[in-house]
Amino acid sequence: MICACSFESKMKRLNMKTNVLLILLVLLLSTLVSFAQRDEALMRVRELDKTQSVNGQLPTLSASEHLYRAEVYASNRLFSQARLHWQKILDNYPNDENVMPKTLFGIARSFMWERDYEKAISYFDILIKNYPYTKEGREGLAFKGACFVRLSRHNEAAAVYEQYIRMFPSGERIESSHLNLIDALREAKRYDEAEKWIEITVSKFTNTSAAVNAVHAKLRMMLYREKWEKAVETADALLKFSNFNGSMTSRDETIYLKALALEKAGKQNEAVQTYRIISNSASYYGNLADEKLKKIEKISNTLSKTSKKFNLADFPTPYKNEILRSARSKSIDARFLLALMKQESSFRPDAKSPAGARGLLQLTYDTALKYNLAAGYQNLQPEDLHRIDLNIAIACVYIAELLEKFNGFYEAVAAGYNGGEDNAERWLKRANPKDKGVFVAEIGFPETKNYVLKVMSYYQIYRYLYDENLNLKR
Repeated sequence: MICACSFESKMKRLNMKTNVLLILLVLLLSTLVSFAQRDEALMRVRELDKTQSVNGQLPTLSASEHLYRAEVYASNRLFSQARLHWQKILDNYPNDENVMPKTLFGIARSFMWERDYEKAISYFDILIKNYPYTKEGREGLAFKGACFVRLSRHNEAAAVYEQYIRMFPSGERIESSHLNLIDALREAKRYDEAEKWIEITVSKFTNTSAAVNAVHAKLRMMLYREKWEKAVETADALLKFSNFNGSMTSRDETIYLKALALEKAGKQNEAVQTYRIISNSASYYGNLADEKLKKIEKISNTLSKTSKKFNLADFPTPYKNEILRSARSKSIDARFLLALMKQESSFRPDAKSPAGARGLLQLTYDTALKYNLAAGYQNLQPEDLHRIDLNIAIACVYIAELLEKFNGFYEAVAAGYNGGEDNAERWLKRANPKDKGVFVAEIGFPETKNYVLKVMSYYQIYRYLYDENLNLKR
């Protein structure tokens, strides 16, 4: 006899699973529809601009229409075309408060994307002066600080972040402004002030991810300054937090950095004991701890001690011929390409992101235009990036450039691929001691740090499963 309550319970679980699958399917379909609509919008706007222009000059349209077309171009990273429409607003609707904040913000951000930070600052300044209490004004002030950081003008960056904290104590970026201020003061070597702001941040945002991040900033600063005992003490304070969710660090990372500080302080036995705490973890930092123990103890070690199991189906080798051809021509480890591809698109050639990145390796059109000729492809259009061979070939030219820039350091390559090579250079510069784990700890964008952790973990697994020619090892 089947228990009615047991049967009913099973049916409820089945219905719940079915509902979850339906929700995921609806979300996937809505995303695909959204991307298709974006492509259609771009085609429509291009055609309108082409047919309505006179002698190559755009006509004057309504302010809202210019803004719409600018935003369509910008969402596809066609910034020069977007600025033509934003400029029409500046020329014809300079007092329209409905569109001017978004226009100034859009222009400034487009220059940021193109790494013309001086121009970006000039437009952020106009925005902040005229529309400080709009959302765009608040965002503009925060991004102005980021521009100064990228220009290595850390004292000016610190002043901007302090200004944000004073002006917008309840602003959307109040937590990140505190944390960015701490990092800016550290990079300006104003260490005492940085420690003061760490204390302020921990007190103001008690038991939140911001407090965790502030103590994490102190740990990174102590490592950078080679204050090993202080670093160990700070790591212990960080490990007292009960929850790392939503923060820029993790328990495994903190334990690894503590072990590294102990190792640097000459406390070898304590370092070994601390590395062992996470050495069986399948995390990125667990794998680094394995490597450290192998060097320290001079023992034979592999990525996956018998406790580490991987589902082969989760780590396939699609597009093998195209990957090997392009990877070999540029001296790239094909397994790293697969790790990138798994994270970027889940091996889907038709993938497109909200930021306009396309194809297997999620190339943006503006990036692809820098490398398409070197890859052997002319007359490139955005839609071409969904072609398997083309996407892989162009991405490999770009990745090879990053490998040369970062001397074969794949963590920095992954960070540069996702967060921009200028940011990766900055994080690498402030990583001391020179250690993979310290570099990853220094990555300042949550999305990029999570990306690097995933890509490098996937890469480690691909290296364990396959040889350089993508043949299965076992």
